[in-house]
This record gives sequence, C-alpha cells and structure tokens, in this order.
Amino acid sequence: MVTKVLAAFIGVDILFALTGALIVGFSVIVRSTCFNPPTDGDEAARDLLYQQFPLSAGIGNGVFTFIAFACTLPALATNSRSWLKGAIALVVVNAIFSLVIGLELWILTLRIKETFSTLWNVQPAEVQGFMQGAFNCCGYFNSTSPAFHTDATCPSPATAALMTGCATPLSRFSNTFIDNIFTALFGVVGIDAVLIVAALCLLKERKEMERYRHIDEKSGARGTF
Repeated sequence: MVTKVLAAFIGVDILFALTGALIVGFSVIVRSTCFNPPTDGDEAARDLLYQQFPLSAGIGNGVFTFIAFACTLPALATNSRSWLKGAIALVVVNAIFSLVIGLELWILTLRIKETFSTLWNVQPAEVQGFMQGAFNCCGYFNSTSPAFHTDATCPSPATAALMTGCATPLSRFSNTFIDNIFTALFGVVGIDAVLIVAALCLLKERKEMERYRHIDEKSGARGTF
C-alpha cells in the first residue's frame, strides 16, 4: 500500500536521482569543452572560470548520488528499515559532499580578481584581445599592468589609457556567473535535506507499523487461549 509518506519519498527520491544526472552531465560536458580555443571574449572568460571548477569532484559527487539512490531502491522494494537507514546515511554524506563543492566555488568568488590576474597573464594575446573587446577594457588592472593587447578596442596607448582595466568587469562577470552555479548546487543540497526528512518520516512510519503488527500478533496469540 502506497501511503502519502511513501509517495512523497518516492517523488523526492526521483528528483534526487535527477540532480545526480544533472551534476554528472554538466561536469562531463564542461570538462570536455572548456579547453577548446575560444571564439569570443565571453566564451574565453567562461572557459577560464570553468577550468578552476572542481569538475572531477563534481563527477564523483554525481556518481555518489547514483549510489545513494540505488540504496534507496531495496528500501522501497521491501519494508526493511536497515536499508532505509543505510540510504539515509549515504544521502547525508552526499549532501555534505555537495555542500563542500558549493563552498569551494563560493571561496573562489572571494579571490576572483587575483585568480583571474594569474589566468590573464598566461593567455595568448588573441584571447586577451577577445576579452578586451567583450568587456570594453584595456589591460588587466590598467592599460600598462600588464600591457594591453593592441586591437580595435585598444588601438593605441593614448586610447587605452582612457579605458578601464579588465579586472573590474571580469570580476563582476565572474562573480555573477559563479554565484548562479553555487546557488544551484546549494539547491541540490536542499533537495538532499528534503529527502533525508522524507526518509526519516518513512522510517518512523515503518517503525509504527511494525509496532502495531507486533501488537496485533500478541492480541491474536492471546485470543487463542
């Protein structure tokens, strides 16, 4: 018999599995494309940020989500509370795993200007030019530190000196971009938390049903005398 508690658990459990698929898919696709040569400044900045993401950890997180989901299946197929307790433990670990990755991305936003400075310095002039054009800036901190790349946006030292450096617009772009990613990841942690609550409710319901069954068995046994 499917109770409301069981139905809620099944619904959240399916959503939990979908988050694992989303994390794995995102991490695999990004890791396979973020090192490709960029074609514009936005793509260049985005790919440089992706290269700083813990993508391998993301894949591991998604795989662990599938493992935790697999452990919920025997708990659904049977009335075993042991399987359910094991699944709850795995979901808790998975939630902590996701939270740590989200915090790592959040910490990245706190030092993004310094991080991007290092990345900027090792980029080819063409890539620097892409970002100068996309963010309407010259050089990184300013037109001379490091020296700007001569292009349509920064055609001469005099023009470049009037332009802002790319550090501020790149930092603004990066913070917004990463904020969206780690906010989504914290949302995944929220789904984990809801699944844990649903599993605990189901565990309590099964414990009560088992207690009532024992009472009925004792009553039946007493009635035979």
